[in-house]
Amino acid sequence: MIVSICLLVFFGCGLNFAQPGDESYVSKTEFDALKEKLENLETKLRDTEIRQINSDSQIAELKNQGKLIIETETRLQDSETRLNNSENQIMDLRKKERTKVMFSAAAGGRGAIGPFKTDTTLIYRAVITNIGGAYSPSTGIFTAPVAGVYYFTLFHHTGKPYGTVLYLYKNNQQVIMTQNHKAVHETAHNGGNAVFLQLQPGDQVYVRMTANSFIWGGNYHTTFSGFLVSQV
Repeated sequence: MIVSICLLVFFGCGLNFAQPGDESYVSKTEFDALKEKLENLETKLRDTEIRQINSDSQIAELKNQGKLIIETETRLQDSETRLNNSENQIMDLRKKERTKVMFSAAAGGRGAIGPFKTDTTLIYRAVITNIGGAYSPSTGIFTAPVAGVYYFTLFHHTGKPYGTVLYLYKNNQQVIMTQNHKAVHETAHNGGNAVFLQLQPGDQVYVRMTANSFIWGGNYHTTFSGFLVSQV
């Protein structure tokens, strides 16, 4: 724009002061042609400026779109992560709901069990319930299949001429006991106990009868039971 104005001024001055035959003389036709060229040049320059502005706007818009795409992808990834976490939590809850562990077994037999010369693991052979299969009627041992809180009970029936001492063990640790002294005036005794235990997978729970103890195994008097209260 500045160049064209200067040239127009220059040529305008030339037209005003130069005369035909002078070297600086420019005819009106030549001047018009130059003026048209300058105008075309101005138009091209304006078009270039407009295209440049449009390009800058497009670049800025593309950058904004890129940011939006990145933000959208980030939000989608976060949503996918939350969805996966929710699905895993639902699966864990379903597994916990499906895990059922409970058993009841009686000492079995037609009569007296014991006395023995040494402490003996009491085997409850008459299985009443064994959902989950965690109790073994061949060893008398319950093995925890999952981590959780379990509830156990033991009851016994005994009579003359021996007393009874039963201990419930968690692995090698004595936890609770039930006991009756030798009957003197009574013909029989009954006893029992119960406990909540927090167990890990593989922990074992069982009952041991002390040496010289005696229980009555008939008619399902003496029992050992347990069940999973809640997984941890």
